[in-house]
Amino acid sequence: MKLGRFCIGNEIHLGKLVGENVIDLTEAGFGTSMRELITRLPEIREELENATGPFHPLASISLEAPINDPQKFLALGMNYKEHAEAAAKAGITVPKTQMWFNKQVSCINGPYAPIDMPKVSDKLDFEAELAVVIGKRCRHVLEENYRDVIAGYMVGNDVSVRDWQMRSPTFTLGKSFDTHGPVGPWIVTDDEIVDPQELPIATLVNGEQRQNSNTNDMIYKIGEQIAYLSTVMTLEPGDIILTGTPSGVGIETGTYLKNGDVVRIEIGDLGYIENSVSPEV
Repeated sequence: MKLGRFCIGNEIHLGKLVGENVIDLTEAGFGTSMRELITRLPEIREELENATGPFHPLASISLEAPINDPQKFLALGMNYKEHAEAAAKAGITVPKTQMWFNKQVSCINGPYAPIDMPKVSDKLDFEAELAVVIGKRCRHVLEENYRDVIAGYMVGNDVSVRDWQMRSPTFTLGKSFDTHGPVGPWIVTDDEIVDPQELPIATLVNGEQRQNSNTNDMIYKIGEQIAYLSTVMTLEPGDIILTGTPSGVGIETGTYLKNGDVVRIEIGDLGYIENSVSPEV
């Protein structure tokens, strides 16, 4: 299934994509909270799969971030081999263990909404990332059982303000400006993805390809990531994990985003998100 949130009129509804139509899950009685729906997913999956209406044409609605209120929004740095090799050549120290940081949940943004060019910086960068959405409360997950705790996957952009990122060893400030966490367009449930470690991932800026890789280039695979994180903390339904970005980001060449640029990130069967850069108001 492809599950999402959309705006119709002034109201936010939950939806399920079927062809070129979106089944209105809110009108069908499934509520308005994606986090709650994910928590209940095992028990209501059959009902969701069988839901057939009411529906709206996809072209008539505005998609929102599939989940807007996770308890955690975590991201892994330097997790693609080619990206790490490029960083090493540039004199950047490559971490010897998984390097995690927080993106504050207030940065979450829609799949097609503008991203801000901050007033305080011109070092705005993109990072295409596979986003994992946790499906059940879990701790001490075994690496080989990681798919048991995943609800689904999204396309993500770990938008980064590089000079602010470097002001703190935790990276958090430079990773958490408002609007700098676009995700979507849907949560594609885990059962629809044959192998999340074999997905093409790419970024285009104004139609020009900047990143082109595959999730099989990850240094730490998704199972390793979830096992590592859940050693420390309880993961909750709806938590978002960004799994690293391939080589080709702007910091590697000093080519940063400008106002008016359009950033499109595509990941295999998950679809794409596309965000334009606009001056911060």
